[in-house]
Amino acid sequence: MIEKITDPTQIPVPGGKRIEEYVGRVRTGTASMSVAHMVAPPGWNEPFQRPDFDEVTIVVRGTIRVEHEGGTLDVGAGETVFAGAGERIRYGNPFDEEAEYWAVCAPAFSPEAAHREA
Repeated sequence: MIEKITDPTQIPVPGGKRIEEYVGRVRTGTASMSVAHMVAPPGWNEPFQRPDFDEVTIVVRGTIRVEHEGGTLDVGAGETVFAGAGERIRYGNPFDEEAEYWAVCAPAFSPEAAHREA
């Protein structure tokens, strides 16, 4: 299958973060991987999670904070972070400017596979 994607699917999430899925379970029905563009407002964060998927996060603008069992990483524009499946991790933007980034997950992201903590 070959498909040109010009209309990503908006994934609703709380906290003002915008997620546009280009490839994945929602937009293309793809279970092997997902690719999403995200914009996180200042002050945004999400609960810790322990996903069943590998995730590559590529920051385009601003900075995101990545908390994990080994410490904290601030990942800025032009930088990338890799989180292997099974790692306990939390993404956030405690900074004063929006953060824009892309996430690639394999297999594809799903809320069930993220195992977010309450």
